Amino acid sequence: MPGLLATPLPWNQTVGDTVPPNTPHAVSVSLPTWKSNVAYEEGERWVLDKMQCGYPRFFIHKSIDRLATSIVQQQGDLETEKAMLFPTASCGRRCVEFLIQQNPGVDATSIRSLDFIPHPDKIPSASLKRVLPRATAVVYPKELWPTAKVFWQHTGEGMSSRHAEFCQKAFDDGSMVERSTLSQPNTPRLSKGPRRYQRPMSLDHGTPQDTNGHGGSTSQEDKSNGNGTTENGVPDSALFVEERFGRNLDITLAQNAKLAVRRRIAGSLTANVELPHSLETKPDENTNQRDREVPGFSVDDIYLYPMGMNAMFHAHRVLRTARGEMPSIMYGFPYVDTLKVLEKFGPGVTFYGYGSAEELDDLERRLQSGEKLLSLFCEFPSNPLLRTPDLKRIRALADRYDFAVVVDETIGNFLNINVLPYADVVFSSLTKIFSGDGNVMGGSMILNPQLPYYSKLKQVQETEYEDKMFEEDALYLERNSRDFILRTDRINVNAEIVANMLRAHPAVKQVHYPKYSPTKHFYDNCKLPNGGYGGLLSCTFHRMEDAQVFYDYLETQKGPSLGTNFTLSSPFVILAHYNELDWAAQFGCEATLVRFSIGLEDEVTIRKVFDYALGAIPQADAALSK
Repeated sequence: MPGLLATPLPWNQTVGDTVPPNTPHAVSVSLPTWKSNVAYEEGERWVLDKMQCGYPRFFIHKSIDRLATSIVQQQGDLETEKAMLFPTASCGRRCVEFLIQQNPGVDATSIRSLDFIPHPDKIPSASLKRVLPRATAVVYPKELWPTAKVFWQHTGEGMSSRHAEFCQKAFDDGSMVERSTLSQPNTPRLSKGPRRYQRPMSLDHGTPQDTNGHGGSTSQEDKSNGNGTTENGVPDSALFVEERFGRNLDITLAQNAKLAVRRRIAGSLTANVELPHSLETKPDENTNQRDREVPGFSVDDIYLYPMGMNAMFHAHRVLRTARGEMPSIMYGFPYVDTLKVLEKFGPGVTFYGYGSAEELDDLERRLQSGEKLLSLFCEFPSNPLLRTPDLKRIRALADRYDFAVVVDETIGNFLNINVLPYADVVFSSLTKIFSGDGNVMGGSMILNPQLPYYSKLKQVQETEYEDKMFEEDALYLERNSRDFILRTDRINVNAEIVANMLRAHPAVKQVHYPKYSPTKHFYDNCKLPNGGYGGLLSCTFHRMEDAQVFYDYLETQKGPSLGTNFTLSSPFVILAHYNELDWAAQFGCEATLVRFSIGLEDEVTIRKVFDYALGAIPQADAALSK
């Protein structure tokens, strides 16, 4: 496929380095050995001290931490207080409420939310068409950090790293100030010491164009001299931002980027064309197009969020607002934070962790006895076991007993499957294969106009929805997603190759992949005619020693996240459930599980990489026999 990656990124063996390498806003971090993953979970300094980044909901990016420290230094006490940063005041209010709720003995006055806005005297009228710096900081006692971190991780409400860089510059030059300093101009601004971090905003000097697999455009903004820089020596990614925005983010261009993203999600934009021309193109009847197949569905039913978990959090929140407080169901073993949101926000959840027909039987008995439910959440398919729920039966139960169905389509990918006809709400992480580059976060929520709760949900969204996706993040997301269709097709093929290789090896206990799952028929019910089985799979090993050797010898990128244009591997259960391994094992998530997010490598390369790692396993047998 022209323009797609032919060889993998260099294997990154450096603990704590960004994945992809040299990417300041990377969403994954290199944990190249089994030992380094365990050490990360156990908090060993030889790993933690080397971490340049991490998955953004688990790791506070250095640019965010820098701005938070600057704010506490100016507005509080660095010895006793910390700050958590959010894109809007409403996000900050929800954080304050959570901190107080989870710490009933705390003095509520010790937690405060500060809104930072543009200084009117430093914003010329010519800047009114530009994005202006705004931020909310929740300042709280340091001892509440664990609770604040839980809110950050589970809800995805936090500020993005690019947004923090943008606001840092404005904070340093005084063009973004705390709101109360403007309402009382004669009151001197509280200061706790000299300003720090007086440095220019960094650019995303990431890997050169096409390094992560995207086909190049032919516009002037993307022309380079072939070594990742322009003729003037400026990195491609930096020039991309400078020419589009000049770091003064144009509102119209950013709005166009968000509209293009929503149109791609809707299925009405399939061409690999840059803005603004892409918004003028009509769908090509000759493309491998997939659509939602729901009458009345439009781009207006799609809402963007700064990350996938934030879309999930707000799906739950919108349903509670529209229908009232009732318990929910989590069906199937899910990604960990989905279950945590349902547990910690609202009246609770029943967890059906096996995703079995027997659990649906139990649910039906409860509903027949009069139990009322808000919603049923499920993944299609699940992560990391790749099991698929029976959406037809779930939809029939929802229609009969009056509850909403919410489906996470991230793993299946809406180019492979169409779950919207069965769901009241569909959400997805755009951070994953939709972007592919691993350098920006994003999420989406979709409402089904044909199902009963649509009017109520739409009404809530009209009053509650906030567009919190930072404009520069939207620009990267739009650019990354232009060749989404081609990349999906290639990754589908590669994933099946790897699944077949793993299934043939005697050391592998089980391969989890939708095509070979006992729930394949449920997947096929929603599989599109030109769709595949996705790019995610996992396997378990008969022996822990074999899993460890295989992982250590596997020459792919290794770290959290998935959906990257390069193959990314992880001992997922060790990372996600290290402190609850026995609990996870009862649902089939064994400690030997290794998860693979397959990329765009050519078949020869991908076979060679997995053959080498599988071939290393007998070496462990020889070592153990001595």
